[in-house]
Amino acid sequence: MKVLVAVKRVVDYNVKIRVKADCTGVDISNVKFSMNPFDEIAVEEAVRLKEAGKAGEIVAVSMGPAACQDTLRTALAMGADRGILVTSDEDLQPLAVAKLLRAIVEREKPGLVILGKQAIDDDSNQTGQMLAALLGWPQGTFASKLTLEADSATVLREIDGGLETVKLTMPAVITSDLRLNEPRYASLPNIMKAKKKPIDTLSPAELGVDAAPRLVTLKVEEPAKRKAGVKVGSVADLVDRLKNEAKVI
Repeated sequence: MKVLVAVKRVVDYNVKIRVKADCTGVDISNVKFSMNPFDEIAVEEAVRLKEAGKAGEIVAVSMGPAACQDTLRTALAMGADRGILVTSDEDLQPLAVAKLLRAIVEREKPGLVILGKQAIDDDSNQTGQMLAALLGWPQGTFASKLTLEADSATVLREIDGGLETVKLTMPAVITSDLRLNEPRYASLPNIMKAKKKPIDTLSPAELGVDAAPRLVTLKVEEPAKRKAGVKVGSVADLVDRLKNEAKVI
């Protein structure tokens, strides 16, 4: 079975985000980029499936500027067999990404697609669900455990009320949650081998997809600074402040 894994290049989670002075977006000049942490988990799960003999080939896909090739090389160093880079200077929003992934799925014919549940830059949490809808495939989102059988997948999902187990008919779309696994570090020999693994480059036009943004960002602002807290001397004082100052009771 072929497994397709989507990986996104994002500002590294250790970087302190700064809003541009003109409030048009986030300042990404001279900052470190890395693979989206949830996508690292997706790659790790695909590699484990291959190691267990349940997957034959792992294809990593990334979309965006040419620099996304570095993210693909990381996925290849972790164990993916080859990469596909869809180059675009557009702001690729979730619907456009889902449409591009659908086009690639129709080309590659994978039996399973794994994505991170969300990206840490926009936190949209939409692409996996949109892709499943476009393909007409079952979906297992927020997966904390994945078990594959001959023609089905059992997914333990993390939901607001606890845990939910769903059984999906293959092919299917899975989105990974934090507790699905612990991603491995790529070894130096595997990093060197990754440089020789093939990466195919495509464009949205070649895939027949209009990737133009549908949403316009009007303004980006930092969250308002919180006021300092105070200590109260008694329960009565607390109740009085909640009632007369905060006006929440």
